[in-house]
Amino acid sequence: MKQFILSMIIFGTIGLVVRHIDLSSSEIALLSSSIGCLFLMFVFLVMKKSIPWKLVKANASVVILSAIALGGNWIFLYQSYSYTSITNATLAYYFAPVFVMILSPIILHEPLPIKKMVCVGVAIVGMLLIVGNGISASGKGDLLGIFFGLVAAAFYAALMLLNKFIKNMTRLEFTIIQLGTTALLLLPYVLFTEGFNALGVSRSSIPFIILLGIINTGIGFWLFFSGMQKLKGQSIAMLSYVDPFVAILISGVILKEQLTIIQMFGGVLLLGSTFVSENQSMKFSKPLMKKMVK
Repeated sequence: MKQFILSMIIFGTIGLVVRHIDLSSSEIALLSSSIGCLFLMFVFLVMKKSIPWKLVKANASVVILSAIALGGNWIFLYQSYSYTSITNATLAYYFAPVFVMILSPIILHEPLPIKKMVCVGVAIVGMLLIVGNGISASGKGDLLGIFFGLVAAAFYAALMLLNKFIKNMTRLEFTIIQLGTTALLLLPYVLFTEGFNALGVSRSSIPFIILLGIINTGIGFWLFFSGMQKLKGQSIAMLSYVDPFVAILISGVILKEQLTIIQMFGGVLLLGSTFVSENQSMKFSKPLMKKMVK
């Protein structure tokens, strides 16, 4: 669980890093996936390991589908930001955990305890308080942006569920293959939509591109996939909310953007519900209830 939470914290800092890069969102996504893959490949070689291509072939269908899900997640999320406000896009995007919660009993055959249902509901309320006062879809652009955000959420939920089906591959091996495949899938999208202008990037952006590729993508996704393998689908859904909360916290503390009392209260609901969901000791058994009454 610690690995997954750390990956969410790393992902929560992406907005701060991307703000210092003067490229389009799709170009940034392509560079980050490419650099992340190359960095993890270097780590892999330093560890004197080799990729087991037989296992890659055995998991090929899941790898390709999950890479498509990751690429689609990035493309539609960035498209959402282009058509509507960040608040609307984020609110739509973070319906992904709800999709996971609904699909986990069907796909992963995991039970959905009442406690987790309540906690997910509380987390959703907290997220609504954090990202704003609700959806404002007064124009066609807003509606299209919200639609793209929901599509990105569906891809993200698919990514979380698909990675549970990878067999006999280590997380490092899988992350390298997935990021490499995602980069290959993003390349034609970037070329056909807007071209590739990375060679014209400013010098001031280069350190942040490297930081985004190595830390936020390479190490971040390694921890993400490693941590999620040990968690149930509903737990992944709950802990995924740490990402946007960290991003909003950074915007208030580092960027000095306004953080209202309502947003802070939403953060308390979010993290509190996550804690309650994960803490097994908070189950009130009959013996414990009797001790409390005494």
